[in-house]
Amino acid sequence: MPAERRAWSQDELLIVFRLYCRTPFGRLHQRNPEIVELARLIGRTPGAVAMKACNFASLDPQQQARSIKALGNVSHADRALWDAFAQDSESIAQNAEAAYAALVGEGQEEYVPDLPLADRPTEKEMIVKTRRVQSFFRAAVLSSYENRCALTGITIRELLNASHIVPWHVDSTRRADPRNGICLNTLHDRAFDRGLITFDEEYRVVVSPLLLTSDTPEFHRQAFKEIAGRRISLPLRFLPDKEALSHHRERVFRR
Repeated sequence: MPAERRAWSQDELLIVFRLYCRTPFGRLHQRNPEIVELARLIGRTPGAVAMKACNFASLDPQQQARSIKALGNVSHADRALWDAFAQDSESIAQNAEAAYAALVGEGQEEYVPDLPLADRPTEKEMIVKTRRVQSFFRAAVLSSYENRCALTGITIRELLNASHIVPWHVDSTRRADPRNGICLNTLHDRAFDRGLITFDEEYRVVVSPLLLTSDTPEFHRQAFKEIAGRRISLPLRFLPDKEALSHHRERVFRR
């Protein structure tokens, strides 16, 4: 039986979903070397992997608005995984990273929630899982914004952060959700994190009065006063969630 005809396992779906989240939309094709290599590792054809990734793309409301349709049949399992990610991104991200780590030989066990006390992960295991969630989130956000700051257009990866809209400590289910993120340069990421800037319902910059003082250095004026009202560049997928932005304006922004 051809490899692409066999049923997809849950680990395979998680691994391809991980690929979808971290691959720029224009590279979801069977000639992409990363897709070719992943297909080899899981015993699928590059075309089957690319098609499965595009099926996940077709479930994204932002892609549906652009009339992006699945190249194959979206399965019940595809849709269930997408819905589970929307409900608890942290768990799916942990499982996806664990499945990929096992595939390439890193050998870390998968995340299982609600374990009895005696079976709960050690501190070392929790650090590994936290790093995996952070890695998943950063890759998904940066690739969605084409590795470009949404506010300034900076493309130097070392100066880019995946900024959480609803803070990490507030809602664990949204820690890995790319819709809870915006790609910002390090300066504006810190200002956003500290509530010194936010974004309105039309994705325009709102600057805190704390930064709008009359006597400021030139760099301060250029970095903050002159960006007030500027609309960010929106991502190709995982549009920033407006409820998350509302939370930031009401609970984080310093008026």
